[in-house]
Amino acid sequence: MNRKDFQEISKVRLKEAAALLKAMHSAGAYYLLGYAVECALKACIAKQTKKHDFPDKEIANKAHAHNLEQLLKVTGLERDLERDVKTNKKLEVNWAAVKDWKTASRYVTNISAADARDMYSACTAQKNGILSWIRAKW
Repeated sequence: MNRKDFQEISKVRLKEAAALLKAMHSAGAYYLLGYAVECALKACIAKQTKKHDFPDKEIANKAHAHNLEQLLKVTGLERDLERDVKTNKKLEVNWAAVKDWKTASRYVTNISAADARDMYSACTAQKNGILSWIRAKW
């Protein structure tokens, strides 16, 4: 997989999440929203690689994680986010809503519509959304 693949998957999962949310399938929407963020972060990681470079094993292992906070660290954008949330409280609130997403949420069926909508808003807000912030860097 490459950077463009991750970018496309992120966009597709976001569209799928929106459709599930509209159809009142909150748990599926929540899961796919987190996955969209994961793929966006992985697109940022892929951007760091140079053609023909042998990957650093430690970075490669960390990049295969599903933990959003860990992936943010691998992107090298952690300090940028720390800086940006100091001046943008809505971005800070949105990251707080998104960062604890886990792949195990795919096994959860009782995510409320309100929680799924909050996750969607945290991801998609045009000026302060997590996906908007990541996309500006991918």
